[in-house]
Amino acid sequence: MSMQTEQRIVPTTKQLAYQDWEFGLFLHFGLRTYYEGYADFDERPMTPSAFNPAGLDCEQWIRTAKEAGMRYAVLTAKHHDGFSNWPSKYSDFTVEASPWKEGKGDVVREHVDACRKYGIKPGLYYSPYDGSADFYTQDAKAYDDYFVNQITELLTEYGEIDILWFDGCGSEDHTYDWNRIIGEIRRLQPGILIFNMGDPDFRWIGNEDGVAPIPCWNETDATDFSIFTEEKERLGSRLWLPAECDVQMRNNRISWFYSDEDEHMVKSVDELMGLYYLSVGRGSNLLLNIGPDREGLLPGKDAEHLARFGEEIRRRFGHPIATLAECEQNGLEWRYVAKEPHLLDHLVIQEDLTGGERVIAFRVSVITAKSRKAVTVYEGRNIGHKAIVRIPAINVAGVVVEVTEWNGDPVIRELSFHYSGDAATSPILGYKG
Repeated sequence: MSMQTEQRIVPTTKQLAYQDWEFGLFLHFGLRTYYEGYADFDERPMTPSAFNPAGLDCEQWIRTAKEAGMRYAVLTAKHHDGFSNWPSKYSDFTVEASPWKEGKGDVVREHVDACRKYGIKPGLYYSPYDGSADFYTQDAKAYDDYFVNQITELLTEYGEIDILWFDGCGSEDHTYDWNRIIGEIRRLQPGILIFNMGDPDFRWIGNEDGVAPIPCWNETDATDFSIFTEEKERLGSRLWLPAECDVQMRNNRISWFYSDEDEHMVKSVDELMGLYYLSVGRGSNLLLNIGPDREGLLPGKDAEHLARFGEEIRRRFGHPIATLAECEQNGLEWRYVAKEPHLLDHLVIQEDLTGGERVIAFRVSVITAKSRKAVTVYEGRNIGHKAIVRIPAINVAGVVVEVTEWNGDPVIRELSFHYSGDAATSPILGYKG
Protein backbone atom coordinates (compact mmCIF):
# COMPACT_ATOMS: atom_id res chain seq x y z
CA MET A 1 0.00 0.00 0.00
CA SER A 2 1.40 3.38 -0.99
CA MET A 3 0.81 6.55 1.00
CA GLN A 4 1.68 10.03 -0.20
CA THR A 5 2.36 13.26 1.67
CA GLU A 6 2.33 16.78 0.27
CA GLN A 7 5.93 17.61 1.14
CA ARG A 8 8.81 15.27 1.82
CA ILE A 9 11.12 16.06 4.74
CA VAL A 10 14.72 15.08 4.12
CA PRO A 11 17.84 15.02 6.32
CA THR A 12 20.89 17.21 5.94
CA THR A 13 24.23 15.68 5.07
CA LYS A 14 25.45 16.14 8.65
CA GLN A 15 22.32 14.47 10.05
CA LEU A 16 22.93 11.45 7.82
CA ALA A 17 26.55 11.35 9.01
CA TYR A 18 25.42 11.51 12.64
CA GLN A 19 23.06 8.56 12.13
CA ASP A 20 25.94 6.53 10.71
CA TRP A 21 27.94 7.12 13.91
CA GLU A 22 25.32 5.04 15.79
CA PHE A 23 27.24 4.48 19.04
CA GLY A 24 28.91 7.03 21.31
CA LEU A 25 30.42 7.54 24.77
CA PHE A 26 28.86 9.94 27.27
CA LEU A 27 31.31 11.24 29.90
CA HIS A 28 29.94 12.82 33.06
CA PHE A 29 32.98 14.25 34.82
CA GLY A 30 33.57 17.38 36.84
CA LEU A 31 33.53 18.78 40.35
CA ARG A 32 30.61 16.55 41.30
CA THR A 33 32.84 13.54 40.75
CA TYR A 34 34.50 14.46 44.07
CA TYR A 35 31.29 14.73 46.09
CA GLU A 36 29.94 11.25 46.81
CA GLY A 37 26.17 11.00 46.45
CA TYR A 38 25.74 14.50 45.04
CA ALA A 39 22.48 14.67 43.09
CA ASP A 40 21.16 17.07 40.46
CA PHE A 41 20.27 20.43 42.04
CA ASP A 42 21.79 19.32 45.36
CA GLU A 43 21.94 22.30 47.73
CA ARG A 44 25.21 21.26 49.37
CA PRO A 45 27.95 23.78 48.55
CA MET A 46 30.93 22.61 46.51
CA THR A 47 34.38 24.16 46.18
CA PRO A 48 36.81 23.86 43.25
CA SER A 49 39.53 23.00 45.78
CA ALA A 50 38.14 19.44 45.74
CA PHE A 51 38.83 18.98 42.03
CA ASN A 52 42.15 17.20 41.48
CA PRO A 53 42.20 14.35 38.93
CA ALA A 54 45.89 13.59 39.38
CA GLY A 55 45.88 10.72 36.88
CA LEU A 56 43.61 12.26 34.26
CA ASP A 57 44.01 10.36 31.01
CA CYS A 58 41.49 11.37 28.38
CA GLU A 59 43.31 9.18 25.90
CA GLN A 60 42.35 6.16 28.03
CA TRP A 61 38.71 7.24 27.77
CA ILE A 62 38.75 7.71 24.03
CA ARG A 63 40.97 4.75 23.21
CA THR A 64 38.55 2.50 25.12
CA ALA A 65 35.64 4.02 23.19
CA LYS A 66 37.40 3.53 19.86
CA GLU A 67 38.19 -0.12 20.60
CA ALA A 68 34.52 -0.71 21.49
CA GLY A 69 33.40 0.61 18.10
CA MET A 70 32.14 3.99 19.27
CA ARG A 71 32.30 6.87 16.81
CA TYR A 72 31.74 9.95 19.01
CA ALA A 73 32.22 11.10 22.61
CA VAL A 74 30.37 13.81 24.54
CA LEU A 75 31.98 15.34 27.67
CA THR A 76 30.21 17.46 30.28
CA ALA A 77 31.95 20.79 29.72
CA LYS A 78 29.52 22.29 32.25
CA HIS A 79 26.79 20.45 34.20
CA HIS A 80 23.87 21.91 36.16
CA ASP A 81 26.11 22.86 39.09
CA GLY A 82 27.88 25.39 36.83
CA PHE A 83 31.44 24.12 37.28
CA SER A 84 33.35 24.72 34.04
CA ASN A 85 35.76 21.99 32.93
CA TRP A 86 37.77 24.64 31.12
CA PRO A 87 39.32 27.93 32.38
CA SER A 88 36.40 30.17 31.44
CA LYS A 89 37.03 33.89 31.70
CA TYR A 90 33.40 34.43 32.69
CA SER A 91 33.29 32.40 35.90
CA ASP A 92 35.36 31.83 39.03
CA PHE A 93 33.84 28.36 39.40
CA THR A 94 36.22 26.54 37.02
CA VAL A 95 39.23 24.24 36.79
CA GLU A 96 41.41 27.35 37.06
CA ALA A 97 40.33 27.73 40.71
CA SER A 98 41.32 24.12 41.51
CA PRO A 99 44.66 22.66 42.66
CA TRP A 100 44.78 20.40 39.59
CA LYS A 101 47.86 21.32 37.55
CA GLU A 102 48.13 24.42 39.73
CA GLY A 103 45.08 25.88 38.05
CA LYS A 104 46.52 25.51 34.55
CA GLY A 105 44.60 22.40 33.51
CA ASP A 106 41.84 22.16 30.90
CA VAL A 107 39.73 18.99 30.73
CA VAL A 108 37.94 20.14 27.58
CA ARG A 109 41.27 20.60 25.81
CA GLU A 110 42.51 17.13 26.76
CA HIS A 111 39.20 15.52 25.77
CA VAL A 112 39.11 17.18 22.35
CA ASP A 113 42.79 16.43 21.68
CA ALA A 114 42.26 12.75 22.56
CA CYS A 115 39.24 12.55 20.26
CA ARG A 116 41.25 13.95 17.38
CA LYS A 117 44.13 11.55 18.02
CA TYR A 118 41.87 8.50 17.82
CA GLY A 119 39.49 9.68 15.10
CA ILE A 120 36.48 10.06 17.41
CA LYS A 121 34.04 12.92 16.84
CA PRO A 122 34.30 15.35 19.82
CA GLY A 123 31.13 16.53 21.51
CA LEU A 124 30.56 18.88 24.45
CA TYR A 125 27.63 18.84 26.88
CA TYR A 126 26.60 22.28 28.15
CA SER A 127 23.82 22.73 30.70
CA PRO A 128 21.80 25.86 29.90
CA TYR A 129 20.74 25.88 33.56
CA ASP A 130 23.56 27.04 35.86
CA GLY A 131 23.29 26.70 39.63
CA SER A 132 26.44 28.78 40.21
CA ALA A 133 25.18 31.93 38.46
CA ASP A 134 23.12 33.98 40.91
CA PHE A 135 21.74 36.06 38.04
CA TYR A 136 20.26 32.97 36.29
CA THR A 137 16.88 33.64 37.89
CA GLN A 138 17.30 37.40 38.39
CA ASP A 139 18.48 38.86 35.09
CA ALA A 140 17.66 36.95 31.91
CA LYS A 141 19.63 39.33 29.68
CA ALA A 142 22.76 39.05 31.86
CA TYR A 143 22.45 35.28 31.82
CA ASP A 144 22.05 35.19 28.03
CA ASP A 145 25.28 37.24 27.83
CA TYR A 146 27.02 34.70 30.06
CA PHE A 147 25.59 31.79 28.02
CA VAL A 148 26.82 33.29 24.73
CA ASN A 149 30.22 34.17 26.16
CA GLN A 150 30.88 30.67 27.48
CA ILE A 151 29.64 28.97 24.32
CA THR A 152 31.85 31.31 22.28
CA GLU A 153 34.89 30.15 24.27
CA LEU A 154 34.01 26.51 23.63
CA LEU A 155 33.46 27.04 19.92
CA THR A 156 36.47 29.25 19.18
CA GLU A 157 39.30 27.86 21.32
CA TYR A 158 39.15 24.10 20.61
CA GLY A 159 38.80 23.76 16.86
CA GLU A 160 35.89 21.99 15.21
CA ILE A 161 33.36 20.53 17.63
CA ASP A 162 30.91 18.04 16.15
CA ILE A 163 28.19 18.06 18.82
CA LEU A 164 26.86 20.63 21.27
CA TRP A 165 24.64 18.72 23.69
CA PHE A 166 22.04 20.81 25.55
CA ASP A 167 20.37 19.23 28.60
CA GLY A 168 16.98 20.78 29.37
CA CYS A 169 16.87 19.79 33.05
CA GLY A 170 16.45 22.90 35.20
CA SER A 171 15.24 24.98 32.24
CA GLU A 172 11.55 24.10 32.61
CA ASP A 173 10.49 27.65 33.58
CA HIS A 174 13.29 29.70 32.04
CA THR A 175 13.20 31.60 28.75
CA TYR A 176 16.43 31.95 26.80
CA ASP A 177 17.09 34.24 23.86
CA TRP A 178 17.48 31.28 21.56
CA ASN A 179 17.54 33.40 18.41
CA ARG A 180 20.64 35.18 19.68
CA ILE A 181 22.28 32.08 21.17
CA ILE A 182 21.71 29.85 18.15
CA GLY A 183 22.68 32.65 15.80
CA GLU A 184 26.09 32.87 17.45
CA ILE A 185 26.53 29.09 17.50
CA ARG A 186 25.70 28.73 13.81
CA ARG A 187 27.93 31.68 12.94
CA LEU A 188 30.91 30.29 14.85
CA GLN A 189 30.53 26.66 13.76
CA PRO A 190 28.05 26.19 10.88
CA GLY A 191 28.67 22.45 10.76
CA ILE A 192 27.95 21.67 14.41
CA LEU A 193 25.13 19.33 15.45
CA ILE A 194 22.90 20.69 18.24
CA PHE A 195 21.09 18.30 20.54
CA ASN A 196 17.44 18.83 21.38
CA MET A 197 17.12 22.56 22.26
CA GLY A 198 17.08 25.92 20.51
CA ASP A 199 17.53 24.76 16.91
CA PRO A 200 18.08 21.01 17.19
CA ASP A 201 19.65 18.69 14.62
CA PHE A 202 18.81 15.57 16.62
CA ARG A 203 16.58 14.83 19.57
CA TRP A 204 16.31 13.04 22.90
CA ILE A 205 14.35 9.81 22.88
CA GLY A 206 12.44 10.96 25.97
CA ASN A 207 13.77 8.55 28.60
CA GLU A 208 17.09 7.77 30.28
CA ASP A 209 16.75 4.01 29.86
CA GLY A 210 18.29 3.66 26.41
CA VAL A 211 15.05 2.42 24.83
CA ALA A 212 13.51 3.69 21.59
CA PRO A 213 9.81 3.02 20.92
CA ILE A 214 8.18 1.20 18.04
CA PRO A 215 7.92 2.90 15.64
CA CYS A 216 10.76 5.41 15.96
CA TRP A 217 10.25 7.85 13.09
CA ASN A 218 12.87 10.37 12.06
CA GLU A 219 10.26 13.12 11.62
CA THR A 220 8.64 14.93 14.54
CA ASP A 221 6.90 18.18 15.42
CA ALA A 222 7.86 18.23 19.12
CA THR A 223 10.69 17.15 21.42
CA ASP A 224 10.90 16.01 25.03
CA PHE A 225 13.46 18.15 26.81
CA SER A 226 13.47 17.22 30.51
CA ILE A 227 12.72 14.24 32.73
CA PHE A 228 11.00 16.67 35.13
CA THR A 229 8.11 17.55 32.85
CA GLU A 230 5.73 15.84 30.44
CA GLU A 231 5.52 19.08 28.47
CA LYS A 232 7.06 18.95 25.02
CA GLU A 233 8.89 21.65 23.10
CA ARG A 234 6.72 22.38 20.06
CA LEU A 235 8.76 22.92 16.90
CA GLY A 236 6.17 24.76 14.82
CA SER A 237 6.47 22.32 11.92
CA ARG A 238 7.57 18.78 11.23
CA LEU A 239 11.35 18.41 11.11
CA TRP A 240 13.88 15.65 10.43
CA LEU A 241 15.31 14.99 13.91
CA PRO A 242 16.91 11.57 14.38
CA ALA A 243 16.69 10.24 17.91
CA GLU A 244 19.41 9.45 20.43
CA CYS A 245 19.06 7.11 23.41
CA ASP A 246 21.19 8.04 26.41
CA VAL A 247 21.72 5.55 29.24
CA GLN A 248 24.15 4.88 32.08
CA MET A 249 26.62 2.02 32.28
CA ARG A 250 25.67 1.77 35.95
CA ASN A 251 22.07 1.40 37.10
CA ASN A 252 22.35 4.37 39.49
CA ARG A 253 19.12 6.38 39.72
CA ILE A 254 20.74 9.33 41.51
CA SER A 255 23.72 10.40 39.45
CA TRP A 256 25.46 9.96 36.11
CA PHE A 257 28.78 10.82 37.72
CA TYR A 258 31.24 8.37 39.32
CA SER A 259 30.35 6.84 42.67
CA ASP A 260 32.23 4.54 45.05
CA GLU A 261 28.95 2.86 45.92
CA ASP A 262 27.59 1.46 42.66
CA GLU A 263 30.23 -0.70 40.99
CA HIS A 264 27.91 -3.68 41.53
CA MET A 265 25.40 -1.88 39.28
CA VAL A 266 27.57 -2.03 36.14
CA LYS A 267 25.37 -3.46 33.43
CA SER A 268 26.13 -6.96 32.15
CA VAL A 269 27.04 -7.49 28.51
CA ASP A 270 23.70 -9.27 28.10
CA GLU A 271 21.80 -6.17 29.30
CA LEU A 272 23.95 -3.90 27.14
CA MET A 273 23.19 -6.01 24.08
CA GLY A 274 19.50 -5.76 24.92
CA LEU A 275 19.81 -1.97 24.90
CA TYR A 276 21.67 -2.13 21.59
CA TYR A 277 18.71 -3.93 20.01
CA LEU A 278 16.29 -1.41 21.56
CA SER A 279 18.22 1.66 20.36
CA VAL A 280 20.49 1.12 17.35
CA GLY A 281 18.27 -1.80 16.34
CA ARG A 282 15.31 0.59 16.18
CA GLY A 283 17.06 3.26 14.13
CA SER A 284 18.25 5.44 17.01
CA ASN A 285 21.78 6.27 18.16
CA LEU A 286 23.04 4.93 21.50
CA LEU A 287 25.00 7.24 23.85
CA LEU A 288 26.35 5.13 26.73
CA ASN A 289 27.55 6.97 29.82
CA ILE A 290 30.55 6.15 32.00
CA GLY A 291 31.63 8.49 34.80
CA PRO A 292 35.44 8.71 34.99
CA ASP A 293 36.69 8.18 38.54
CA ARG A 294 38.51 10.58 40.88
CA GLU A 295 41.86 9.79 39.33
CA GLY A 296 40.45 10.80 35.96
CA LEU A 297 40.21 7.30 34.48
CA LEU A 298 37.38 5.10 33.25
CA PRO A 299 36.82 2.62 36.10
CA GLY A 300 38.17 -0.85 35.39
CA LYS A 301 34.90 -2.81 35.49
CA ASP A 302 33.07 -0.26 33.34
CA ALA A 303 35.87 -0.23 30.77
CA GLU A 304 35.99 -4.04 30.73
CA HIS A 305 32.24 -4.37 30.15
CA LEU A 306 32.38 -1.73 27.42
CA ALA A 307 35.18 -3.65 25.68
CA ARG A 308 33.25 -6.92 25.90
CA PHE A 309 30.11 -5.17 24.66
CA GLY A 310 31.98 -3.96 21.58
CA GLU A 311 33.37 -7.46 20.99
CA GLU A 312 29.88 -8.96 21.19
CA ILE A 313 28.46 -6.46 18.68
CA ARG A 314 31.27 -7.38 16.28
CA ARG A 315 30.79 -11.10 16.91
CA ARG A 316 27.09 -10.97 16.11
CA PHE A 317 27.15 -8.54 13.20
CA GLY A 318 30.72 -8.28 11.93
CA HIS A 319 30.67 -11.33 9.63
CA PRO A 320 27.41 -11.55 7.67
CA ILE A 321 26.56 -14.77 5.86
CA ALA A 322 25.27 -12.71 2.93
CA THR A 323 24.49 -9.08 2.07
CA LEU A 324 22.42 -7.02 -0.33
CA ALA A 325 24.81 -7.95 -3.12
CA GLU A 326 23.47 -11.52 -2.95
CA CYS A 327 19.83 -10.40 -3.16
CA GLU A 328 17.58 -10.01 -6.19
CA GLN A 329 15.14 -7.10 -6.16
CA ASN A 330 11.72 -7.42 -7.75
CA GLY A 331 9.67 -4.28 -7.17
CA LEU A 332 9.40 -3.83 -3.39
CA GLU A 333 10.67 -7.35 -2.66
CA TRP A 334 14.26 -8.36 -1.97
CA ARG A 335 14.94 -12.09 -2.20
CA TYR A 336 18.03 -13.90 -0.93
CA VAL A 337 18.64 -17.52 -2.00
CA ALA A 338 21.31 -19.33 0.00
CA LYS A 339 23.86 -21.45 -1.84
CA GLU A 340 23.34 -24.02 0.90
CA PRO A 341 20.75 -23.92 3.72
CA HIS A 342 22.05 -22.42 6.96
CA LEU A 343 20.94 -21.24 10.36
CA LEU A 344 19.68 -17.67 10.62
CA ASP A 345 18.72 -15.55 13.65
CA HIS A 346 19.28 -11.94 12.59
CA LEU A 347 18.63 -9.64 9.66
CA VAL A 348 19.94 -6.09 9.50
CA ILE A 349 18.07 -3.75 7.17
CA GLN A 350 19.06 -0.16 6.38
CA GLU A 351 17.01 2.28 4.36
CA ASP A 352 18.65 4.90 2.16
CA LEU A 353 17.37 8.05 3.86
CA THR A 354 18.91 10.58 1.48
CA GLY A 355 15.49 11.30 0.00
CA GLY A 356 13.61 10.92 3.28
CA GLU A 357 11.99 8.04 5.14
CA ARG A 358 9.79 6.01 2.84
CA VAL A 359 9.22 2.59 4.41
CA ILE A 360 6.18 2.56 6.68
CA ALA A 361 5.89 -1.20 7.17
CA PHE A 362 7.70 -4.34 6.02
CA ARG A 363 7.56 -8.12 6.25
CA VAL A 364 10.25 -10.79 6.57
CA SER A 365 9.61 -14.34 5.35
CA VAL A 366 12.00 -17.26 5.39
CA ILE A 367 12.20 -19.99 2.79
CA THR A 368 12.30 -23.14 4.89
CA ALA A 369 15.19 -25.54 4.31
CA LYS A 370 13.14 -28.71 3.82
CA SER A 371 9.81 -27.69 2.31
CA ARG A 372 11.10 -24.65 0.47
CA LYS A 373 7.98 -22.75 1.55
CA ALA A 374 7.83 -19.05 2.38
CA VAL A 375 6.75 -18.47 5.98
CA THR A 376 6.30 -14.99 7.48
CA VAL A 377 8.37 -14.71 10.66
CA TYR A 378 8.37 -10.97 11.31
CA GLU A 379 6.33 -7.88 10.52
CA GLY A 380 7.84 -4.49 11.30
CA ARG A 381 7.04 -0.79 11.17
CA ASN A 382 9.60 1.70 9.91
CA ILE A 383 13.14 0.71 8.93
CA GLY A 384 14.77 4.13 9.14
CA HIS A 385 18.53 4.18 9.58
CA LYS A 386 18.65 0.58 10.78
CA ALA A 387 16.27 -2.18 11.77
CA ILE A 388 17.75 -5.23 13.47
CA VAL A 389 15.32 -8.12 13.13
CA ARG A 390 15.98 -10.81 15.71
CA ILE A 391 14.24 -14.17 15.27
CA PRO A 392 14.66 -17.63 16.83
CA ALA A 393 17.33 -19.61 15.01
CA ILE A 394 15.93 -21.39 11.97
CA ASN A 395 17.42 -23.37 9.12
CA VAL A 396 16.67 -21.45 5.92
CA ALA A 397 17.15 -21.85 2.20
CA GLY A 398 16.45 -18.17 1.63
CA VAL A 399 14.81 -15.00 2.90
CA VAL A 400 12.32 -12.55 1.44
CA VAL A 401 12.08 -8.95 2.67
CA GLU A 402 9.02 -7.11 1.38
CA VAL A 403 7.96 -3.49 1.90
CA THR A 404 4.21 -3.63 2.55
CA GLU A 405 3.43 0.05 3.14
CA TRP A 406 5.38 2.99 1.82
CA ASN A 407 5.48 6.69 1.06
CA GLY A 408 7.36 7.18 -2.19
CA ASP A 409 9.73 4.64 -3.73
CA PRO A 410 11.76 2.93 -0.97
CA VAL A 411 15.47 2.36 -1.42
CA ILE A 412 17.22 -0.30 0.63
CA ARG A 413 20.77 0.78 1.39
CA GLU A 414 21.99 -2.44 3.03
CA LEU A 415 20.61 -5.83 3.93
CA SER A 416 22.58 -8.54 5.71
CA PHE A 417 21.92 -11.99 7.16
CA HIS A 418 23.53 -13.36 10.30
CA TYR A 419 23.72 -16.28 12.69
CA SER A 420 25.01 -15.40 16.16
CA GLY A 421 25.34 -18.90 17.60
CA ASP A 422 28.56 -20.63 18.55
CA ALA A 423 30.77 -20.82 15.46
CA ALA A 424 31.64 -24.42 16.33
CA THR A 425 27.99 -25.45 16.01
CA SER A 426 26.82 -23.16 13.22
CA PRO A 427 28.43 -24.11 9.92
CA ILE A 428 26.62 -23.84 6.64
CA LEU A 429 24.50 -26.94 7.05
CA GLY A 430 24.35 -28.18 3.50
CA TYR A 431 20.92 -29.80 3.90
CA LYS A 432 20.25 -32.07 0.92
CA GLY A 433 16.59 -32.95 1.53
